[in-house]
Amino acid sequence: MDDDPHELERMREALEASGRYRVLERYRRPERYLAAPGSDVEVLTGLYVDVETTGLSSDTDRIIELGLVAFEFDREGHIYAILDELSAFEDPGAPVPEEITRITGITDAMVEGNHLPEAAIEALVERAQVIIAHNAAFDRPFLERRLPAFAEHAWACSAHDVPWYAEGFEGRKLEYLAMKQGFVYDGHRATSDCLAGIHLLSLPLPRSGRRALDSLLERARRMGGRLYAVDSPFEAKDRLKARGYRWSGRVWYKDLPEEQLASEADWLRHAVYGGPQRLPVFPLNAFVRYSKRIPDTPPANAPRV
Repeated sequence: MDDDPHELERMREALEASGRYRVLERYRRPERYLAAPGSDVEVLTGLYVDVETTGLSSDTDRIIELGLVAFEFDREGHIYAILDELSAFEDPGAPVPEEITRITGITDAMVEGNHLPEAAIEALVERAQVIIAHNAAFDRPFLERRLPAFAEHAWACSAHDVPWYAEGFEGRKLEYLAMKQGFVYDGHRATSDCLAGIHLLSLPLPRSGRRALDSLLERARRMGGRLYAVDSPFEAKDRLKARGYRWSGRVWYKDLPEEQLASEADWLRHAVYGGPQRLPVFPLNAFVRYSKRIPDTPPANAPRV
């Protein structure tokens, strides 16, 4: 009975029909998600990435495990198949912190003497039209610092480029999203997280019915800008913070879609400056978004709105 999928499905339906249970399926890598598309469909390659590190700072901490999973998709967000996987440890040159071992299970013995296979990683990166991570603002700086090839590609974020809250979810953590979408997996290991992330993007969103990857790709393609509230008066700090601006140590800034920049600049002129003000913007697209190459203060030649 345990190996009979029809009997297992019957049991699942019976449990859920009782109204007392919700059954979650353990993730299993599918042979394919969809049949190969016709010759008129452009098939692209995505690369889902995940890093485990010694800490949170990409300036001072180090990667200890990297997972990469390549997959086929098209411009409408259909996922067709998993392609290649790569998982590797790297010795950080210092003991793995106890807290990191507790969370990930990665020990000093597992990483000792290991190095990332740079040529194999760069070959996968070169094939990809988009690189995706769950919280790309964390993974991208670590990877760009370690392997500059990651800086040359478009990136997207499965945590922030899918409208999870608008679709009825109360959080964006990968394990939570997976459970809400009906499956569980062994988390906090790099390749497992990648496979779970791809599976999550293959599923329809509960309110719109739209494929999660389709929504992610639309947001990733958007142009945008970092708007700087230069020389804002000190007494405006609470208004700026409440509106979502961040303080760089020298200036308040906010990242916005291109279509919202003009109206946000008008709000600043009215609510903060009380008069005319031309405000600098640093252009954002998928090639710089989530990287540390976006300046916290405006460049001298930044365009203004």
